[in-house]
Amino acid sequence: MRTKVFTLVVALLATWGYGQKQYLQCGHILDVEKGRLQAEKTLVVEGNRILEILDGYQEGGDSDTRIDLRGFTVLPGLIDMHVHIESESSPQTYIKRFTSNPADIAYEAAVYAERTLMAGFTTVRDLGGTGVNIALRKAVDRGLTPGPRIYTAGKSIATTGGHADPTNGRRLDEMGNPGPKEGVVNSPEEGRQAVRQRYKEGSDVIKITATGGVLSVAKNGQNPQFTVEEIRAITQTARDYGMLAAAHAHGDEGMQRAILGGINTIEHGTLMSEQTMALMKEHGVYMVPTISAGKEAARLAEVPGYFPEVVAQKAREIGPQIQNTFSKAYRKGVPIAFGTDAGVFKHGTNAQEFGYMVEAGMPAAEALRAATITNATLLGAGDRLGQLKPGYLADIIAVSGNPLEDVGTLMQMQFVMKDGVVYLP
Repeated sequence: MRTKVFTLVVALLATWGYGQKQYLQCGHILDVEKGRLQAEKTLVVEGNRILEILDGYQEGGDSDTRIDLRGFTVLPGLIDMHVHIESESSPQTYIKRFTSNPADIAYEAAVYAERTLMAGFTTVRDLGGTGVNIALRKAVDRGLTPGPRIYTAGKSIATTGGHADPTNGRRLDEMGNPGPKEGVVNSPEEGRQAVRQRYKEGSDVIKITATGGVLSVAKNGQNPQFTVEEIRAITQTARDYGMLAAAHAHGDEGMQRAILGGINTIEHGTLMSEQTMALMKEHGVYMVPTISAGKEAARLAEVPGYFPEVVAQKAREIGPQIQNTFSKAYRKGVPIAFGTDAGVFKHGTNAQEFGYMVEAGMPAAEALRAATITNATLLGAGDRLGQLKPGYLADIIAVSGNPLEDVGTLMQMQFVMKDGVVYLP
């Protein structure tokens, strides 16, 4: 992987050449809407937008740039709807909560952001951290560090003792009583206040922890942790501020409350019943399966000392079930969005999720549509992201081979362009 300094130099040089056009000669282009390949096309990029798509291999004028991708399959940049860009799982995760300063988190997050971009994920939805994720989004937008386009929740919203209560696992005299400012609520009014606080701080989306979770230091990984009224207050306020609302949920009762409360996406959905699947279809709520995270958590649970025992036990029980639940939900017609929970596993390996989805019965074309058109639409950016079309942002990636036949090709990017800037040749 190229160094950060070199990547920034490439990005700046490309930016200086924005008066010119870039002609990308593509062996094949994947039409993600129709799920089929188109041979021998040329994508013309001007500035940060796709200007036109031409038949054959065109070269442009003397002042234009030609990029030879004739031996590759070209796709729109991928979108991951569930990452945690600030951190990455390690045996030191729980102690680092007490030893890491915001600057430490920021430097690590910049590394994870670059890995994610180089893996072909040009847009992500970051679902919770310390608030450093907001600063990282700004840095990426300003061109100070390479990374994907970030839609971030800032700090997740929990109830007292809930999955995202930042004082879980501390000794009694350090627990205190965090409130809406810290993302902890216990009433509809506090829920509204917490959303407004996230908006004030610069969040783009809202994330709640509707049930217990695996990696928090709390014994229950699936119990419901919000009332319907609390969730409804949060989602209504989020809509007032133009923000998508996501709910972390493993347990079935918590999922049903979240759906009835107006949530847009259910993250994980591990113990989802057929009744809840029907409810999701009825209300148009999307499942973001995060199979990769479930598998990795279960694997790490068997590594002695990696997790605290209370976490390891939950990981053994919950992690292995996600893929099977996804398979059932897909067959039942539950709307599916692509998301991985990167950070629970290594950033930059997000594309392994495609393999797990295909293994569970979803055709590759549908999995790719979920990671492009579906996710772009959910983010309110369906008119500029997720497809290779004139007028869309020039988020363009390329792989060897045919990802419709072998999604494993998505694990090895050959070319990455974001906003018209080439980061990986």
